[in-house]
Amino acid sequence: MTKFRPLHDRVVVRRLESEEKTVGGIIIPDTAKEKPMEGKVVAVGPGARNEQGQIVALDVKAGDKILFGKWSGTEVKIDGEELLIMKESDILGIISA
Repeated sequence: MTKFRPLHDRVVVRRLESEEKTVGGIIIPDTAKEKPMEGKVVAVGPGARNEQGQIVALDVKAGDKILFGKWSGTEVKIDGEELLIMKESDILGIISA
């Protein structure tokens, strides 16, 4: 991936692919699939500034598996790969293994 560093409290996320089958074994066609709301953090910005002008670091880091809102982020294409750029506040939580 091209060296891309998000600014402030923004995070670059790669969507994780959703299952193509239901629990009952029914195969879901691409046209009926919802976009996954899980992703892996690719890059993070340095953080946002507080009222005192100090940079507050983000709680997420590259490599974290996260859950985000359905309509969160802006879709971008970097080096032919579709990624999302979103603010840290759009992230609902970190999924631990």
